[in-house]
Amino acid sequence: MEKKSMNPITSNKASRLFMILGGFFVANALIAEFIGIKIFSLEHTIGIDQLNWDIVGGNLLSMDLTTGVLLWPIVFIMTDIINEYYGPKGVKFLSYGAVLLIFYAFLVVFLAIELPAPDWWLASQQEKDLGIDNMQNSYQAIFGQGLWIIVGSLVAFLVGQLVDVFVFHKIKRFTAERALWLRATGSTLVSQLIDSFVVLFIAFYIGQGWDIGLVLGVAFMNYTYKFIVAILLTPVLYFVHTLIDNYLGEELSTKMRKEAMMGQK
Repeated sequence: MEKKSMNPITSNKASRLFMILGGFFVANALIAEFIGIKIFSLEHTIGIDQLNWDIVGGNLLSMDLTTGVLLWPIVFIMTDIINEYYGPKGVKFLSYGAVLLIFYAFLVVFLAIELPAPDWWLASQQEKDLGIDNMQNSYQAIFGQGLWIIVGSLVAFLVGQLVDVFVFHKIKRFTAERALWLRATGSTLVSQLIDSFVVLFIAFYIGQGWDIGLVLGVAFMNYTYKFIVAILLTPVLYFVHTLIDNYLGEELSTKMRKEAMMGQK
């Protein structure tokens, strides 16, 4: 009886894990880009009055956040997990790949928006009392993000990822295998600080001429949310770390973490 040949990629635990983590990483980054067009009120979500903080010279700010911030902390936590087992090269490979895929996705959406639609589809929702008179306009309003927003989000994402990798391994040099929370949460907090300000500066200060005080205020609100969520996700980081160690086994897990550490040099 002939033996079935084993695929060296899918039969290898380290390779399978990289595909799973990479797929989840890219999926969350893509979803965050597309859902980020909606703004939601954190105060209304948790059932409190709007804060209306006057912190930027007369501009009242509340916790009105882009829905993309729901997933970006997860993306940066995934960065730290991948960093732990695959090192800077693994994270950079996925980060560059994610940027290319996000750009490709925006290109496809742009082409989809430009395709001419039949008259019956344009008016297809008028009788449903949803306030949608023209489906093309609604489709374009939801998916047609401005060029500066796209540029800002891609630059901020890539810069944030590279900073996360750098800070993670700088901290790990001093902590070695100890204090996972410090290198993971610390690198996430630093990288998301840069990410929060870069994307708004490019998209709204350069792209739309917002007052710099307003840009800084909104960025501060976004980062405050990300900061809190990153702290709250620390137990999740340890849980996922434990799951991965159990899946890989002690010997393979230790070997991969040592190789990842060597990859920073």
